[in-house]
Formats: sequence, structure tokens, C-alpha cells
Amino acid sequence: MHSPSLPTALLSSINRAGQDHVLRFWNTLDASARDRLAGQLAAIDWDMFRELQRLARASGPGVVAGAAATLAADLARATTPPCQRLGGDDAERAAAVGAKGLAAGHFGAVLVAGGQGSRLGCNGPKGVVPVGPLSGATLFDLLLGRLRGIAKRYGRPVPLAIMTSSATDADTRAWLADHDHGGLDPDHVLVFRQRDLPAVDDAGGNLLLDAPDRLAMAPDGHGGMLPALVGAGGLEWFADRGCRHVTTFQVDNPLTMPLHPEFLGHHLLHDAEFSTQVVLKREPGERVGVVASDGERTFVVEYSDLPAGLAAERGPGDRLRFHAGSIAVHAFALDFLRRASAAPDPLPLHVAHKAVPFLDASGARVSPRTPNAVKFERFIFDLMPLAHRVCLVEIDPAEGFAPLKNPPGAAADTLAHVQAALDAHARRILHRAGVVVAEGVGVELAPWILDEADLAAVIPPGSSIERPTVLGWSG
Repeated sequence: MHSPSLPTALLSSINRAGQDHVLRFWNTLDASARDRLAGQLAAIDWDMFRELQRLARASGPGVVAGAAATLAADLARATTPPCQRLGGDDAERAAAVGAKGLAAGHFGAVLVAGGQGSRLGCNGPKGVVPVGPLSGATLFDLLLGRLRGIAKRYGRPVPLAIMTSSATDADTRAWLADHDHGGLDPDHVLVFRQRDLPAVDDAGGNLLLDAPDRLAMAPDGHGGMLPALVGAGGLEWFADRGCRHVTTFQVDNPLTMPLHPEFLGHHLLHDAEFSTQVVLKREPGERVGVVASDGERTFVVEYSDLPAGLAAERGPGDRLRFHAGSIAVHAFALDFLRRASAAPDPLPLHVAHKAVPFLDASGARVSPRTPNAVKFERFIFDLMPLAHRVCLVEIDPAEGFAPLKNPPGAAADTLAHVQAALDAHARRILHRAGVVVAEGVGVELAPWILDEADLAAVIPPGSSIERPTVLGWSG
């Protein structure tokens, strides 16, 4: 198994960690396969690997039950913190402040785009999934087109960093090259890749082989954004382009509005280090995390970790006690991200028990039906307790939340649901502009059309739309 293509120091690290089983097929591999496996092994932080093993061994049922009891105790004295609301009492002032910040070029954005579209029937990054109801525009088309509209309106580009994963990096870069960066200035687009972390078996915390020349690996979650961005020089990249704040958003939500001027205005007016958009959670079973505060810190609890009794508890007006549903749209002060990145372990690793295919000792592929392994991920909202000032802004989900998560036939968050939301959103904008759309006629707006103020360039007020129409793609 010893080979010149495996440096002595790396072999020593593998042996010290007791993981030499990953080389059991080494002598059967050709040169390129050996290089692939050696590259994965060299990329492992072997000091961190010992921590992964410790976490895996400490994540049994008793430990999980104990952690749940601790969380329940924390939540017993917590409640939903106060929320601002888009369109609320201070809307005009907040919108003016946010617009001024956009016009000054003080905001950048990070698009979290590490996910694949395989569950949705698409090969490649989720960003290339077609979702336009009439145009077939992809998620990338819509999201980058929205940024183009913001740059057009406020006269300043919005620097955009796109976080990929090992599974989506090459295809995302190719899409950008082939599609003129979605109409954005390439000098204001940065692509950076989040890290992969190895999966380990839940019996002994050992590495698993996905193939003779490949470890079982997985991206480190949306929380991997901060260390990956820092590693790519992204904080300085934003600062060099005049940014003082960055917003973050997910690739699966074509209605997302991370640069809504009113949202940004509330962030600035509250001098917040961490602001987040929330939707009103109406039913306990809704699969969104919730924002809570115990008076000393503000934090997010994943829906799967929220005890059923607390999730169902209601207060005045029959509103859920924990009703601020997190939708993964955030705004950060750049100085806060600098401070947080320098803190020890600002984003702790979370464990998830999963069924992970692997090769057994004979080389046969095993596809377990029940969890056999532990994967690790970081959550970006774990930065929230570190912030001195947190601002919550409630949005109308019909205007800003239509995630594409599930394949056809699911009860929610399918392509059909997303396309219906896009159609309804376009109809509302057209209605406000005095354009009549015939009942049952499909309509779609180009993403740079942010609201009715942009419509005059493509259709006069008082017009009627009698057949399926896509407006503004040439604008």
C-alpha cells in the first residue's frame, strides 16, 4: 500500500488515525484513481478528524436525548423576539435608508448554491433547474437576473459571491462562462467552494469508501460559507468593492428578496450585526426552523429539534409561541463576519445520522436502508448568538418565499408550487400597474422587473394580456 504517490507524512497521519483500511484497494487502482484518492486523503484535516470521531461516538441515543432535554430547558424560558414587518409602521423610512445604502454600493450578496438537482430530475447544480412557468428560465437565470435589476435601479453593481460544492463547482463555473455571468459584471462575481467533510460509520467513527478510489464525503452545510469565504479572501473582496454588509440567500428560492430595500433599511436602522427574514409560522408541523430569544441571546432552532409540545404551544391571539419561521435569508455586517471568523469554533459541527452507501471489505457495495453513518454540517444561523444586535423582519411568504425542495407529487415545495407562486406574484405586480390579465392565462415577468415601477418600459398601464405572455426578457 505504500506508494511514492502517498507522501510519508500523509501515510503516517492515516496510520495514526487507524484508517489504513481506506487503502485496501490501492494496488488495484490505476494512476488517475490513486491520484483521486490521495487528493481526498491529503485534504482531510486529521486533527479535525479526531473531533469528528469524538462527535460520532458521542451521538448515540442517550446523548441525543440529553441534548434534547437541555434544549427543551433553554426553550422553556424563551419566546419569539420582536419582529419588524415589511410594509409596517416604519416602512417608508426603512425603505429610504435601505435604498440609500444600495445606491452607495454598501451591500454585497452571497448565493448558497452547493446543492444538486438530482432529486428534482435534473443533472447538475440545482441552479440549472428550469423553473420559469413559460420561459423555462433556470433558478440561476432568475436569481442573477434579479440582481441585475437591482443594479439597474440603484446605479451600482451588487458584488455577488457564489458558494459551490465539490459536486457543483465545475458545472456552475461552466454555466457562468456560457451565460455571460447572468448579465452581471464578471469583476463583481466571485465563485468559491465550501469544504467537504468525510462521513464516518456510526459504529467506530471510521472513514467509509464510496468507491475503491473515493471516500464517502459530503459538503459541510450552509454554515461552511463563512470559513470557505474567509479562505477564498471573500471578506476582503467585498470590502475592496465598497461593501459594508452582505446578505445571504439560497439557490432554491426564486422569489427570494435578500436585497429588498426595506429589509436592508431595518438592518441599518437597528445597527444590527445579524438580520434575518422570517415568515409567520401558522402550524406546528411546518418544516421551518424558528427564531427564539431567552433575553440574553437570540438563536434558531431547527424544526426537527423543536419539542412537539413547545412547537404546538400557542399564546395570545392563538399565535404559536414560536412563530418566527426562518427562511435562510440573512444580512450581516462585514465587521461582524470578521469578528466571528476570528472566534474559536464560531460554527460548531452538527451530526446527522444517515444511510450512506459504502464498500465492504470484499469490495461489494452496500446500500443500507437504515442509518449506518454520521455526516457533519455547520449552520450559518449558529452565528446569531454571537451578534450584539439581531433584527428580525417578517415578510409575506407570497412575496418572498417559494422554495423548490421536493420532487413532483409531494405535498409542498414542488416545481408546480413554485411556478404557481411565480405566476401569482407576476399577476399582482401587473394588477398594481393597471394591466389586466385574462383569467387562466399564464404570465411571467423577467427577473429584472422588481415591481410595477419597472413595467412601464415593457407594457403600458391599462393594457390587457389575453394569451400566455413573457414580459421583459429583452430588457
